[in-house]
Parts: sequence; structure tokens; C-alpha cells
Amino acid sequence: MSSHHTSLLASLKRFLTPQVWKQAHKAEKRKKSAPRWGLHPLLMILLIMTWTNGDSEGERFATAGACYVAMHQHSKRPGETLQGFQMALARVPLSVLHALFAGVRQVLLRLCQRYWKTGPFVVMACDASRLECPRSDELEKELETCGKDKTAPMLQIMALVLLPTGLLWSWCVGAGVASEHDQLRQLLPTLPSSTLLVGDCFYQGYQLYSDIIQAKASFLVRLSGKASFYVDRERSQKRFKDGNVYYWPEKTAQDLNKPPLELRLIRVRDRKKKDVWLLTNELSSQRLSRQQAGEYYRWRWHIEETFRTYKRTQSSIKLRSRTEALAYREAEVSLLALQLLLAGEMRTHGQGTEKVLLVGSARKSLLHLRGDITTMIGSKLGPRQQRRYQAALATVRSGGPGRKVRRKWPRRKDHKPPKPPKLRVMPERLKRKLRQHLGSK
Repeated sequence: MSSHHTSLLASLKRFLTPQVWKQAHKAEKRKKSAPRWGLHPLLMILLIMTWTNGDSEGERFATAGACYVAMHQHSKRPGETLQGFQMALARVPLSVLHALFAGVRQVLLRLCQRYWKTGPFVVMACDASRLECPRSDELEKELETCGKDKTAPMLQIMALVLLPTGLLWSWCVGAGVASEHDQLRQLLPTLPSSTLLVGDCFYQGYQLYSDIIQAKASFLVRLSGKASFYVDRERSQKRFKDGNVYYWPEKTAQDLNKPPLELRLIRVRDRKKKDVWLLTNELSSQRLSRQQAGEYYRWRWHIEETFRTYKRTQSSIKLRSRTEALAYREAEVSLLALQLLLAGEMRTHGQGTEKVLLVGSARKSLLHLRGDITTMIGSKLGPRQQRRYQAALATVRSGGPGRKVRRKWPRRKDHKPPKPPKLRVMPERLKRKLRQHLGSK
């Protein structure tokens, strides 16, 4: 595997292979022949827009379109307007994107399969995060608000991240009020064999554990004080370190005549000398020891770093699309852009069977990509294409009349003008002093 930076075109060809695009085109089933906006230019330009650093959507679109033309000089030219691009993107089925993501995962599996196992497991973390959307009429109507009233509409992302590298594996995008358990169930078919899912206290429940076990995967989740288990004999909680327990809640299992789950309860110490209670379905201490369980759960923090890279480094903390269809597609493809950004800097470390997978700096990778985009536009575009690109940049940077916001901004207090000054009648005492001052002058 490469241990140094490669060019943008080489990096994209490495993961977005012709077989991957063929798989996506097969799922598309487009009726019209030879459209102005094909699937390949649509998704490639949206990917490059995620990596560029323009002040507006029009500027990023112009730069991404020029980069695509420079990369594919002998291909059919894509459309030139942002409105046409957005209309064509909204018509792309989400199933096509999911087929493309599955193809990229197959490439990652082929490249990394020999290096990403930690012991007998492929350790992955699961967690969710929310993305803020613009306050358009359609998004506020279709996407429910989360938390406080009058908050912005949001989308929720459930992601699976390979530990300890932090490499994004798969994801699911839903409304901001979507159930994290349901989103995790949708991602279970994407898990490779021998996966150990690591989660925090939120991922508890009889049905969720049963679904993970049925998917032939393992889990390691942290417990809270609300969880209760059955033991075959009385055991002291203060001296408990490791042992098998039965999870058999009344409402979700006993009342429905479902069998109990035999699981394993582990007690470890964190760096602050606090007790951490972990639950797993791996009953063998030889496959998963107490020390390994504690180490794997400490690795869970890498998924928070991945979300930080996605929101801050890649500047995806807020989506820009103002319709529901575009917001979903923007979120999905921006996560693919993060996956390719991290995968482009993958390298191996060690020798023989001790080789491990490492991922370099996402910030450096993003700067390299932006440099490649600038170099490609400057070197591969002809004089006429350069003039057209500069004219498009000048048009979008001029701003034009702009869009007037006529809606009342939520949670903002109405402006109250200052009250008029007070006019008081001067008493005789002050009038005498005033005459004295005027007379002294």
C-alpha cells in the first residue's frame, strides 16, 4: 500500500474503479439516452465541490466543473449551470449512491483485509451525529426540529468507523429525529466477518443485541445504572470483575416469551480510576480478555475524531442544500468524500504478520487535494477553457442582486427603538444659578 501522497486522479482511480462505476450504472436504470448530466460527472463534480474551498456554492461548482473538464478532456462536457446540476442531482436515486458506496467498500476490503484485524476481530465503533440544514420552507416542513423549539432542521448520520485508524466504513443518513437503533440495524449487512461493534451507553436493548447476534457479529457496549442482569448465584458487586450474566428484561423479553441472552459482564478501570462496566456477547476470555476489552473501548474515541474531521476539517458542519432531496444526496456524497480523503492516506507499518493499517493526517490530505485541483486546472485547461472558467468565477464572485430574506428570524428579539429623551422644566433654584454662570462670563 502507498505510504506517500498520490495525485488526485490516481487516488480517485484507485477506489472509484470502472467496476465500481459499472455497479452504480447498473443500479441507475436510466430511461433517457445520452443525457446532458450523466451519473459520472454529477457525482465527481459533487465530490470535488466537497473538497474545494470557495466562498459560495457557485464558486465551488465552477471550480469543480473546470477540474472535471481538465481530468476528462476527451469526454462529453457536463452542464455549465448550477441550477441544472442541482435538478439533475435531485433525480439520482439514493439506491444508485448506495450501490456506489458498496463498490468502494469492496475495494477497501480487498486492499485492507490483510491488515485491519486486531486479534480475532475487526474492531469498529458505531455512533451518530447531526448536521444542521438551512432554514428553507421545504426543509422546515419535511424535517422535524430536534431538541429545542425553533431550532434549524437537521439530518442524523449513523456511521461505522474502523478502529483504531478512524477510517470511515459505512453510514446511514436519516431525519434528525430518526432512531439510532434503527439506523444501526440498516448498517448491519455492511459489516465484514468477525466484526466487534463498540458503542457507548446509548446502544442498549434486547432487540438490538439480538439483531447484532443474528448478523453474526459481536458487540462491546458500555452500561449505565439503568441496566439490570440475572446471575445464577449471589455475587458481590464490589469484587466483580468478569463473569457471565443473563439479560432478560420483562417488557421486551419475558412478557413476549423470548429466551434470555447469555452475555458477559466486564468491569475495567479507565484512566481516571473510575469503573467502566462493559457488556459483550463474546463469552470466551481467550478471544476477548478484560485488558483487550478495556483497550478496545478506549479506541472508541477515534469515531469522535472522525466526526470532527468531517465537520471541521472538511467543513461539513452545515449542509448547503435547501431542498430535502439535495440535502440527503449532499450528506451522502460528502461522507464518501471523507472516506476517500482518509483512504487516500492509508499506509502500513511494521513487518510480516505484525503489519498494521495507519491513516495519515486528513488536513494534509485535503491540502494536497486542493493543490492538485489548482494545478490540474492551471495546466490541463486550454486557453479558451481558462477564459471561460475565469469568466464563470467573475460572475459568481460579483454576487449580483442577491437573495432577500423576508422571513422572521427565529429566536431573535424584535428591535425596540430607544425612547425619546425627557424634557423637564427648570426650577427657580437652577434658574438663579444659571443667571450667575451667565453673568460671570
